[in-house]
Amino acid sequence: MAKKQYFLILDTETSITDKVADFAAVVCDREGRIYNQCAILVNEVFGVDDLFYDKSADSIWSRNSLDRRMARYNTMLDSGIRSIASVNAINRWLDKAQEKYAPALTAYNLAFDNAKCSNTGIDLSMFQDKFCLWAAAVGNICHTKAYRQFCLDNHLFNNRTDRGNMTYSTTAEAVTGFLRGELSDEPHTALEDIVGYELPTLVHILQKKQWRGKIVPYAWSKHQVNQHFVAK
Repeated sequence: MAKKQYFLILDTETSITDKVADFAAVVCDREGRIYNQCAILVNEVFGVDDLFYDKSADSIWSRNSLDRRMARYNTMLDSGIRSIASVNAINRWLDKAQEKYAPALTAYNLAFDNAKCSNTGIDLSMFQDKFCLWAAAVGNICHTKAYRQFCLDNHLFNNRTDRGNMTYSTTAEAVTGFLRGELSDEPHTALEDIVGYELPTLVHILQKKQWRGKIVPYAWSKHQVNQHFVAK
């Protein structure tokens, strides 16, 4: 009998100092059953450094949204959905997860989350098997005609750059919306993003044959609108 496979999905919400303020990880199997999870607001980062914001944004990432985002986290703390813990506590949880499940590590933009974890002292080096869920989605989902049609139907296009380039979206919200058949706003809190968006995307990809061989890192030049959409 083949050994059961486990996966550890990681997600982070970060601060303006490029550190992790909200850390979450979920251990699941190929069918999406959850065996363990961790959801921590990081001591000495959360409530100390401002959450990440974009000065040019007018959405959830705007400076004006910080109070609303902090209020949401404080409500989670009050209800027990979140707790504040140290980086050492997170690392101990990760060590135990690796020892018990030996999971493959993944995240939607693993390079981003890995860098922010490194900045914070969160150690991911114990995971030898790892892949980027974004790259897996690009190669297994986002290249299809059906996905591109979904982007067209729902106006899922990134802003035109100063050089005149525009691409179609491959975000977790767009991919999960395609799989569900309807869009919803990602909450941008770590555990909720995993359960609502990254977990169903992973399960869908794992059902495909030779999915690992189709992992393709995102390249904006391969997703330009003028290469995939034609005027009628």
